[in-house]
Amino acid sequence: MSAIPSTASEIAAAVIAKRITARAVIDDYLSRIDARESEIHAFNLVMAQEARAQADAIDADIAAGRQVGPLAGVPIAIKDNMCTHGVETTCSSKILEGWKPPYDATVITRLRTAGAVIIGKTNMDEFAMGSSTENSAFGSTRNPCDISRVPGGSSGGSAAAVAAGFSPVSLGSDTGGSIRQPAALCGVVGVKPTYGVVSRYGLVAYASSLDQIGPFATTVADAALLTEVIGGHDPMDSTSIPLASPSLLPSVSQGVAGMRIGRVTDLPAGAEPAVEERLDRAFAALETAGATIVDITLPSLSYALTAYYLIAPAEASSNLARFDGVRFGLRVNAADTNSMYGATRAAGFGDEVKRRIMLGTYALSAGYYDAYYGKALKVRRLIAQDFERAYEQVDAILTPTSPVVAFKFGDKVDDPMSMYLCDIYTIPTNLAGHPAMSVPFGTGAHGLPVGIQVLAPALGEQAMFRVGGALEVAAGGAQ
Repeated sequence: MSAIPSTASEIAAAVIAKRITARAVIDDYLSRIDARESEIHAFNLVMAQEARAQADAIDADIAAGRQVGPLAGVPIAIKDNMCTHGVETTCSSKILEGWKPPYDATVITRLRTAGAVIIGKTNMDEFAMGSSTENSAFGSTRNPCDISRVPGGSSGGSAAAVAAGFSPVSLGSDTGGSIRQPAALCGVVGVKPTYGVVSRYGLVAYASSLDQIGPFATTVADAALLTEVIGGHDPMDSTSIPLASPSLLPSVSQGVAGMRIGRVTDLPAGAEPAVEERLDRAFAALETAGATIVDITLPSLSYALTAYYLIAPAEASSNLARFDGVRFGLRVNAADTNSMYGATRAAGFGDEVKRRIMLGTYALSAGYYDAYYGKALKVRRLIAQDFERAYEQVDAILTPTSPVVAFKFGDKVDDPMSMYLCDIYTIPTNLAGHPAMSVPFGTGAHGLPVGIQVLAPALGEQAMFRVGGALEVAAGGAQ
């Protein structure tokens, strides 16, 4: 029996060719989880029994000569805000503890069809609200690169699972950077596709006009493969783009010769010097590989953080109203219905979730709607227009993913604005609805990973993966 390959595409090829069994792959990854999960806490739930049963079924299909998918036998970890039929889905919140959805999210169905084996549900900031995975009701996840530091958030568990070798790939969700920022802090690849390319059906909503599901992986090619598998039109999602899943794998190895890469000259300040230095090296590497670097401006970007923290909490205020102690999860009994609502939410929601619900409710209230929420929507339009003008000059844009490397636990907990600033470079893409990815590109302070962010126009995933593949090669990664 061959050794277990390290990438998703290699695992699937080996399983399909019968060089290794899906069961052997799962047993190997479960042993890795057993060895280090108590140290990392990437998972809210490890689905060992279910994973072994799925793997055995794949091996039986292969033995019988039946067709299997492109992810046959590949272990995958799933952020705990995606519905899994009959399996607890908590959003790392006490208010949903013990809730088992009666259906699978579309992405889960597509993964199963492709032969992927779900190995567990990963920890996250409660209801995806946070940038450090310190807001989970079930305890913090630790960064596998340095367990004294955060893995980023809100998809910190999914990023940590891949970085720790608990799964070769995972899924997260990205509302303002929640895939890309933890990918950067943990030293893995993270992708936020164009809004509408991947179905949100079965994703527990935070901010519906911003949320998007995407993959984490150790290589750009694996991220492309996952995006192909989960992408494509879904009639169950009214915001799903009516197009087939994009073909992305060929783009990864095409190189950047002839491409125009944008360098933002008015990028908001705040990045650490070592992060800026890695960005400069990334531009130099792409220029050496045949790309042309073009200076561009995005004047509205400095307002993105402010607009986001009005729009996202406003949508959260509406979306989280459904968690009232009647239909889902936790219920705290009280003398009357209104008291029960208040007692349930007080006990079930954490401080950051309460903070954002109150902010959003205020922004939507009579007398303030036009002054705050209405103006934020206008800023969102200006940001989208700035990007449209920029993409007339360039094919893709490079920025840092995070202004800082992974920080120590507690460093930013008492200063919400400092935490929010961690997403200053990722939020604009969500407001515009465009694709973006983070690619590991060396290290910065304390020898910790630095991620470079590749931005592209709507449905520009092929250009984005061309640049991502070239950055990976320049950083000494996969060919």
